[in-house]
Amino acid sequence: MDSLLLFRFVLPCTLLLLLPSSSEAYDPLDPNGNITIRWDILSWTGDGYVAAVTLNNFQQYRHIQEPGWSLGWTWAKNEIIWQMIGGQTTEQGDCSKFKGQVSPHCCKKDPVAVDLIPGAPYSEQVANCCKGGVLTSLKQDPANAVASFRVVVGRAGTTTKSVRLPKNFTFKSPGPGYTCGPARIVKPTRFLRYDKRRVTQAMMSWNVTCTYSQFLAAKAPTCCVSLSTFYNDTIVSCPTCACGCQSGNCVDPNSPNLTSVISNPGNNGITCTSHSCPIRVHWHVKQNYKQYWRVKVTITNFNYRMNYSDWNLVIEHPNFDNLTQLYSFNYGSLIPYGGSMNDTAMLWGIKFFNDLLMQAGPLGYVQSDLLFGKDKSTFTFHEGWAFPRRIYFNGDNCVMPPPDVYPRLPNAGSQQKASPYLL
Repeated sequence: MDSLLLFRFVLPCTLLLLLPSSSEAYDPLDPNGNITIRWDILSWTGDGYVAAVTLNNFQQYRHIQEPGWSLGWTWAKNEIIWQMIGGQTTEQGDCSKFKGQVSPHCCKKDPVAVDLIPGAPYSEQVANCCKGGVLTSLKQDPANAVASFRVVVGRAGTTTKSVRLPKNFTFKSPGPGYTCGPARIVKPTRFLRYDKRRVTQAMMSWNVTCTYSQFLAAKAPTCCVSLSTFYNDTIVSCPTCACGCQSGNCVDPNSPNLTSVISNPGNNGITCTSHSCPIRVHWHVKQNYKQYWRVKVTITNFNYRMNYSDWNLVIEHPNFDNLTQLYSFNYGSLIPYGGSMNDTAMLWGIKFFNDLLMQAGPLGYVQSDLLFGKDKSTFTFHEGWAFPRRIYFNGDNCVMPPPDVYPRLPNAGSQQKASPYLL
């Protein structure tokens, strides 16, 4: 492998290792991605206020799937929640002090709120609620990248000067990975009525921003990449122990009693492989035409305990500006910094067709062909150019094979003749 190519791969990795820990949540392909929680006080009550809480997923390709998000915080004083609409807290807490009165919805100092499930009674719904905590990514489905609920807060003060902002916000999806900053007062939100002829304004508003870090979400990577080409018999597998070695805590698909093995709490439900990854992405350079070249992308699920709904794949490759046709996947271009370079694509499944990546087994994969046009000034199969620079699955960076083992073109002195159909 050319030393210059190796330098291109090794240098960015080295720089990433040298970055301070505070940069772990920064994603160069989605620099503005975050979960923003907006808290709007709509009206005052006798001992507090009514507020609308809105969760916006501003992440281009990272979504929240079942069993959904949970939002926690700590009250600054002795606030309680009298009522919630469109959501609920996971625990009521000790409300024994309120004898002879209507029991509050939650009396905990540190409540945790979750979304209602689909089909909740109409009287308990508000706009953008009741999706079971699922938030799609902004690129896939902007209309479903938002969630909302209303909360009636008591013992909280009835003026903007007496209200204290909640602290210690947490956001889970449903596992760890997100870190939330402090609540910050912002300009009161303005609301446009359905007839678009009247604007109202919140009494008071504050925002909380939560950012994602793959290092906090999981101790080991969650996906890996393997490579192959039509011009080389070598199949480059995922690196050994790419997602950690399971040390026997994996599932043998050849087991005679596979169902009981999967339900055994002693294993993690991942198929026994050399890489131990729940997800493998395979990039195969399939064919070479005069004006085009074709790639097949296959995503395989090795996790017997997980169906990946609304999955997505982000691929960085210099030829995506010449993508001509895509089969059986949706496509969207990502231009992180608003420039003219179109080298990053987002792929995801077609609704009700292959948007659900089934658990490990005969149906545990999805695949599609990508047809690229050739730009004579840049196109080449040399030096690993045909392979992606980076691949994300569901927002997590996948482990790539080392560049020195990539499938190489045959030597110039090879006697093997290429088929005219491939050329």
